[in-house]
Amino acid sequence: MTEVTDRIPTLYERIGGAEALERLTEEFYRRVRKDEMLAPLFQYMEDDHPQHVATFLAEVLGGPEAYTEHHGGYPHMVSRHRGRSIKPEQRARWVELMLEAMDVVGLPEDAEFRSAFVAYIEFGSRRAMANSQRGAAPSSRTTIKKWGWGEALPGED
Repeated sequence: MTEVTDRIPTLYERIGGAEALERLTEEFYRRVRKDEMLAPLFQYMEDDHPQHVATFLAEVLGGPEAYTEHHGGYPHMVSRHRGRSIKPEQRARWVELMLEAMDVVGLPEDAEFRSAFVAYIEFGSRRAMANSQRGAAPSSRTTIKKWGWGEALPGED
């Protein structure tokens, strides 16, 4: 007997879990390394950086809390952006390359998922840019913000 459930999947589940996020971040950072505008920001990026970002995104999207447990959580992530002075055009390019990578690796294309995920990419990139500025006030947040479906739940018209 099959159990019917009305449980809404997390964004982590909808994206395809850790494997999909690893494909996404590998493709994304492959593009970043070749990008004239972004490569200088990431010139000292360690080889495992894409995996760390995949682990961070997994936690944000409702997956395992491995980034907090193994990588220092939100305070560590913010510390990686401090003093980098990210410019608005660099942030916009970062978002553009992420959207391209999403399409290349075949992430879900439904409007509900894309709306929620792109909303986080916009939010997160804007917070990273703000935290990167010289003299930015230390964040009062100590935990990773969880991101959900927002206004467009799956299956709604």
